Amino acid sequence: MTNKLIKGLVATAVLVALTGCGSDNDDNKEVVLPATCAEAGEACTTFTVLHTNDNHGRFWQSEYGEYGMAARKTLIDQIRAEVESNGGEVLLLSGGDINTGVPESDMQDAVPDFMGMNLIGYDAMAVGNHEFDNPLHVLEMQRKLADFPMLAANIYDKVSGERLFDAYKVFDVNGLRVAVIGLTTKDTVKIGNVEYIGGLEFTDPTEEIQKVIKEIKDAGAADLIFATTHMGHYADAANGSNAPGDVAMARALTEGDLAAVIGGHSQNPVCMEPGTDKYDEEFTRGGECTPDQQNGTYIMQAHEWGKYVGRADFEYFNDELHLASYNLVPVNLMVLNKYGSPDTDDDGNTTLVPGTTAIEESDVVLDALRPYQEEGQKLLDVVIGTTDGKLEGDRGVVREEQTNLGHLLARAQSDYKLVKADFGIMNSGGVRASIAEGEITYRDVLTVQPFGNMVAYATMTGTDLVEYLNVVATKTAGAGAYAQLDGIKLSVDCDAKKVTINEIAGESFDADKEYKFSLSTYLAAGGDGYPAIEATSIQIADALVLRDFIELNETILVADYNPVAGDLEYLAGGESLKACPAAAE
Repeated sequence: MTNKLIKGLVATAVLVALTGCGSDNDDNKEVVLPATCAEAGEACTTFTVLHTNDNHGRFWQSEYGEYGMAARKTLIDQIRAEVESNGGEVLLLSGGDINTGVPESDMQDAVPDFMGMNLIGYDAMAVGNHEFDNPLHVLEMQRKLADFPMLAANIYDKVSGERLFDAYKVFDVNGLRVAVIGLTTKDTVKIGNVEYIGGLEFTDPTEEIQKVIKEIKDAGAADLIFATTHMGHYADAANGSNAPGDVAMARALTEGDLAAVIGGHSQNPVCMEPGTDKYDEEFTRGGECTPDQQNGTYIMQAHEWGKYVGRADFEYFNDELHLASYNLVPVNLMVLNKYGSPDTDDDGNTTLVPGTTAIEESDVVLDALRPYQEEGQKLLDVVIGTTDGKLEGDRGVVREEQTNLGHLLARAQSDYKLVKADFGIMNSGGVRASIAEGEITYRDVLTVQPFGNMVAYATMTGTDLVEYLNVVATKTAGAGAYAQLDGIKLSVDCDAKKVTINEIAGESFDADKEYKFSLSTYLAAGGDGYPAIEATSIQIADALVLRDFIELNETILVADYNPVAGDLEYLAGGESLKACPAAAE
């Protein structure tokens, strides 16, 4: 208990005692503790936690002028000034994954992102799984560059047995000692690059946090314990094929031990229907947000990319923490249309989400990061490989038949080092352009795959796979759902909507065997009308996977990806076609 709090409570107790002295009937009157911060007066400590997560290289504003670190700096400075003017202090935390997602950042090892975080004034961050997308010497460079601690209690060096990062940091926040513990998803072992993490051990975060909490409590080192995590929020602990996240961890702890979790990894706005374990389906950009609360622990997550700054205003009195208010503050977010792009009026003007005003970008951040943005644009035009012929991605072709580019994309994903699948599936709607004969740049790659869908893999028995492909392989010509299929031979009865699989990965099909295939998380979630299935995301964007594939192969020979006649046969009305006709659907 802080001296400030003790002083306030003693004053309250003395006042009640003196009042009792004036009456013989009040000799046994109990001390009444204050019910509000206002009643507690000086015995109430106020502070604010601001948070972001899953930055993924978004140091610069989007093409539409949304988010970006320069606007984030202005917003956070405004909140700091407001909080401090009211006698509070601010703690700024990140839920991790600063790396991977935007080429201008990726090609510069996220240096501009960490510089931006320094300028904004972050106090600590959780180590995310994408912090291991680069060799460990890059991570060490980022650690030295950061003016704040990178925290992870559950990552150990296998040789030394020591933690790779500090487990926690204690901050003095307006007179309160607030310990912040860092934790990283155990799934890093599954979705990380073994070349870089082979010498590391990722222990169970739930077990590790209990050890650290005991250490902090035994030392009397803190008044409150928070966690900044990169584990994911899964409503009602339904984590599926993912490692258990924040909800499962909070439920496993002794109630009262952990005050709050500032999370990341699942990249969703954690806004719940009050009093339930369900996400608020009515939440929209700029809307009201109620954080989750499990076993006495608040759980918060601010979507992704710095689209929002999470703001939690806390009051601490009677030795208890109270959440006075919570909000996800939009950072220049706009109203979206049904296609996910900013909506425009008749004059072509976009509209910010209701109730918000435009946030000016900080000149300090713009001046510091502009050279990195400009250098990134130059790097986009660096040649990453060549092709000896046209890779066909024209809309009028790729949605009508199998093409070499469709197969290249599917193979790049199925062959990727973190996937290694038997065959690949690529929806034609995800192919947005062709690649001309000659040199290939990263800008070409991003033109072909601009959506940033994550690559994933799934496993099914042969029997289940037939049922799945009965839907997928019969998607009709002209539709974005039309499937480019690589590494599999089958015939498709378009009339009956049935497939017969002949061969997978060069071997005869076995209905009892289990097969692994690649696809995007968009398709796995039911996008383009595909059946929703359980899949494991490697959390790396399709364009990055394609870039790596081209760089590895250097020269793309179109003959290696041209569809082979007879591998995929489509039959409708007794005719052999290149795809199921639209009339068959």
